[in-house]
Amino acid sequence: MSVTARTPRRRPALLRTLAVLAALATLPIAAAPAAAQHRPEATDPEIGYVDVAAATLWVDPGTDRPVDAKATGNPVDLRAWTDGLSLAERRWLVGELETQALYGTKVTILERRGDWLHVAVDGQPTPRNPLGYPGWVPAVQVSTDPAFARLAAPRSPSTRPFALVTATTTGLYADARRTRRIMDLALDTRLPVLSRHGDAIEVATPDHGPAWLSTADAHVYAAATDIPRPTGADLVRTAKRYAGLPYVWAGTSSWGFDCSGFTHTVYDVHGVTIPRDADAQYAAGTPVADDDLQPGDLLFYAYSSGYVHHVGMYLGDGYEIDAPNNTSTEVSTVEIVPVAEHRYADEYVGARRFL
Repeated sequence: MSVTARTPRRRPALLRTLAVLAALATLPIAAAPAAAQHRPEATDPEIGYVDVAAATLWVDPGTDRPVDAKATGNPVDLRAWTDGLSLAERRWLVGELETQALYGTKVTILERRGDWLHVAVDGQPTPRNPLGYPGWVPAVQVSTDPAFARLAAPRSPSTRPFALVTATTTGLYADARRTRRIMDLALDTRLPVLSRHGDAIEVATPDHGPAWLSTADAHVYAAATDIPRPTGADLVRTAKRYAGLPYVWAGTSSWGFDCSGFTHTVYDVHGVTIPRDADAQYAAGTPVADDDLQPGDLLFYAYSSGYVHHVGMYLGDGYEIDAPNNTSTEVSTVEIVPVAEHRYADEYVGARRFL
């Protein structure tokens, strides 16, 4: 964010200053108007909200390719984007992307550069920035609508209950009968609730005004703390729904995951926030002995240097599910494999628990 600099005042002569101060000291002090007492400072960060199904964040602005157009515009078509990428084009993304942020997610705008914004994604903890996971996103994918911000901002008097998408994907509609589809939404999307009518939930959106979801595909909560604490079995059931989904570097959406984006999202939809990246997850979790593994525990793999580069979820009975990186010869998918036969078995460094 570019911040307008304050112009320094000219310093008057000393005697003139003393005279003015003496005069002011004799005046009664009036209370500031209530509205002025809470006026934001010029240095307050600018807040925005993602207004595409999932915004893909880049390491640097303007490095996207023509083949990425379906992921960088508004609207996006992430299924068409990922399905249309060759193996080489998928592998090129490694190191070029940071993460993804779902529709309605709060982002703090750190900098503007042409048609791009440098943002920090709320709800994706990382040691890299206390405000959230950083990266560059096309400005067209972020809304700064103050009306939506008032409804979505935590601890605001206008904050509404929110609908949490629990289906793998679901439609967002312009009408309560759900005949005019606006877009598809991914698991873990959260939007403020305006009303409920029969089998439809009316929600606020950052760019389409009021819209509608099916009650079969979302749950309504007054606050994130009301999401029921999951069991390991709950996490496993959610994770298994994505078996076979293609791997996408930096993916955190139902159209493609990377390893830690997968585990982060599975936990997050159940109300448990863990760090975004595998190395940070390993550092944050409670160590678990190999003979005490329980479903939902996370398994980690590291290079010989000690850097943790991969994470999977333990399913029980000696199996795990994970989103392994694409190989040089094939597109990888979220897969269920015996822990002992995992492709990174020789690099296993331990398990962590977050429940």
